[in-house]
Amino acid sequence: MDVSIVIPTKNGGQQLKDVLTAVFGQKTSYSYEVICVDSGSSDNTLDIINGFDCRLFQIPAKDFGHGKTRNFGAFKGTGEFIIFITQDAVPASEHWLQNFIDAMQTDKSIVGGFGVHYPYPDCNVFDKRDLELHFKGFGTENTVYSLEDPERYKTDEGYRHFLAFFSDNNSCVRRSVFEKYPYDDVNFAEDQIWCRKMIELGYKKIYCANAPVYHSHNYSLSTYFKRYYDEFKSLYELHKFIIVKHWYLTVPAAIKHIISDIKYLRTIVLPKRKKIYWAYYSFVRNLYRYIGGYIGGIYHTFSKKGKKIADKLFSQQYVQKNK
Repeated sequence: MDVSIVIPTKNGGQQLKDVLTAVFGQKTSYSYEVICVDSGSSDNTLDIINGFDCRLFQIPAKDFGHGKTRNFGAFKGTGEFIIFITQDAVPASEHWLQNFIDAMQTDKSIVGGFGVHYPYPDCNVFDKRDLELHFKGFGTENTVYSLEDPERYKTDEGYRHFLAFFSDNNSCVRRSVFEKYPYDDVNFAEDQIWCRKMIELGYKKIYCANAPVYHSHNYSLSTYFKRYYDEFKSLYELHKFIIVKHWYLTVPAAIKHIISDIKYLRTIVLPKRKKIYWAYYSFVRNLYRYIGGYIGGIYHTFSKKGKKIADKLFSQQYVQKNK
């Protein structure tokens, strides 16, 4: 087997069906298997999976972990390469698989690859902008990255973030290395923790510009505080990064970001009432970003009891794992 495609699932619905339809519609010379690991779906997800030629494994919801569940699925397969995608990341090309593995084959030192994410048509205006700018930063064609400047890596936080970026919404790893260095059992950023480790061990990663998926989210505003808490809690663990150094800087930082968003809104064509809505959206979301992100960033300073209370109050990951 050339490739094992691993998809963690839970209540995937129609998007999962779209994902599997696109996966099984690939035009490729590589042999591949599809492994779904379901953690307690209560909708028609299992029926959808059983409607395709997938290998299905079921685990209790309480046993789910972003790292360990993907490890579980990967180790059930036999492919020389392991592709990780999520149940809402639809391959955007019928050559997605072929292009991904072709890229991985160009250099034995490449142990991981990640592909571009296209926003869905209904993606909100700010995430659409940010996604496009983010992936353009890695290049317009397949590009290999490795640790070429150790001194800069020690001193330049942005350079460390850039080299460690990896997204298993749309990624590929080399099994021979992944079995030796699997994902850590963590609740967030398992992909970037792994990539940082690989980069520091001297391996290479590749950005696959021609292996795209559609992947974006339109979360409700009410969820963002908890998402940012989880994200910046993990970014501190990964890079010792704190979004702002002091609590009293959270609101000024949010206002600066809001002003930037409003300037962007002035450059795009939208009805006035839509621009007013997106300005309001930016106001709320950025307050959540900096206040929730600051709390997540100082999580490491809390007592054991304080961490438990904070997670119960603020963590979306905690809710998902314990519901």
